[in-house]
Amino acid sequence: MDMRLVPGLAVLVLVAVLYVLAFRKAKRSRTAAALGFILLSGLILRAYLSSDRYVHDWDERYHALVAKNLIRHPLKPTLYDQPVLPFDARNWGGNHVWLHKQPVPLWTMAASLAVFGINEIALRLPSLLLSTLAIGLTFLIGRHLFSHKIGLLAAFLHSIHGMVIELTAGRVATDHIDLFFLVFIELAVFIAVVSWKRKSVAWDILSGVAVGLAILSKWLPALIVVPLWLILRWKGWNWKILGRLALLLFTIALVVVPWQVYISARFPREASLEQVFNYRHITEALDGHSGRLTYHFEVMRRSYGELIFLPVLWLLLMFFRNLRSRRRLFLLVWILVPFLFFSFVKTKMQAYTVFAAPALFLLTAEFFYYIKRTAKKWRPRWLPAVCLLLLIALPVRYSVDRLMFFRYRPLTPAWVTGIKGLKNKLPAKTVIFNHARPIEVMFYTDYVAYQRPPSREEVALVRQKGYAVAVVDGRGLDPFWRKEKGIILLEYR
Repeated sequence: MDMRLVPGLAVLVLVAVLYVLAFRKAKRSRTAAALGFILLSGLILRAYLSSDRYVHDWDERYHALVAKNLIRHPLKPTLYDQPVLPFDARNWGGNHVWLHKQPVPLWTMAASLAVFGINEIALRLPSLLLSTLAIGLTFLIGRHLFSHKIGLLAAFLHSIHGMVIELTAGRVATDHIDLFFLVFIELAVFIAVVSWKRKSVAWDILSGVAVGLAILSKWLPALIVVPLWLILRWKGWNWKILGRLALLLFTIALVVVPWQVYISARFPREASLEQVFNYRHITEALDGHSGRLTYHFEVMRRSYGELIFLPVLWLLLMFFRNLRSRRRLFLLVWILVPFLFFSFVKTKMQAYTVFAAPALFLLTAEFFYYIKRTAKKWRPRWLPAVCLLLLIALPVRYSVDRLMFFRYRPLTPAWVTGIKGLKNKLPAKTVIFNHARPIEVMFYTDYVAYQRPPSREEVALVRQKGYAVAVVDGRGLDPFWRKEKGIILLEYR
């Protein structure tokens, strides 16, 4: 056996033991203890995949750099904090003021970096904690809407979900942004469920704040919470429900609008360009992220297990049998509205629908217990046992594959060691050209970096602004720069 796999296999064995303990506690109706083991297991899985000592390509490195820069000026998000050379404001991967994402995740990561230092663990710590909190929220929603048993099984499915864990670890595109988005939407949904039962206006205000934070994490799809809120309360239009809906929407606006007004006034060109770019996602496949109309349903199959369409069809059938079922309609809207909407959006990315994940966990858990209750009516007799097994085994298989327990992954690649080794080795004001990873250079050091080789005019401009010039040797570098006086040649490692 490859000894490099031992840490991963040890984690796999540990969480397997913890999940067995959770199952035993649940069987004895010790719900709090069972949930505790599930939360601990989910935290361990997230910490394990978050242990890479480098920032990932898409999109974590950009979020990391902007968060680092926000420490110095929280109200001015920047990518190239010192734009030594001219830049194109339309290029979100190389501009100065960076409004490509809403600010709440970036502010939170900046706060963590300010407290714990500029490192990968500090960067991921907020996502790690929020992602674990979301497991508990799934349980609480399940308990309020259905039962403790359904809540626990849904929490288990949430805790092992491969895509959610990868987002937490920053390993896949949209990473921490979509993780924050998921958590705040789920928090808003939980508060809406509690306010439905307790009939308190204060809970509606809290739900509005959570929706506002979700919008300030990504954008307007967070408004999915509003129809969910209405479904729980609907008794026909009356002044009471109109007043509480107005209060909810007013609270959301109170949280969201100030930042939009601020950036439009402070950075009008960048804000306008970013707004147009956001809408282009609907009509164009941006950055090569295209896909078929069925793309998100294919993602559903891969992410939640190939059997997931069975509970979805069952939900539709149960709803049409009883059109007055609030709980069924609640889950149906939470699942189908995002999947159908993003199916018609031209830009396709797997995490776009992840905020519907808790609803799919709850649906799977409810369907699981429905099969258990009705197993004696099934023919052939072995079919319910197979369905029950696959409803759990397929998501587990997917999770094991995503977490790479049986594949070696280097925690600290050579390139990141090389970049970190540059720190304090060059003059404080240095511009590095021809580096394959300029964003990472600017995160790990205080130098300015560009991917392209320099032109003579650019070197003259850089020197005129008081910066030293360093060039990475290789990758088709013009031999002129190897002989030019005052140029610091760097070896790329």
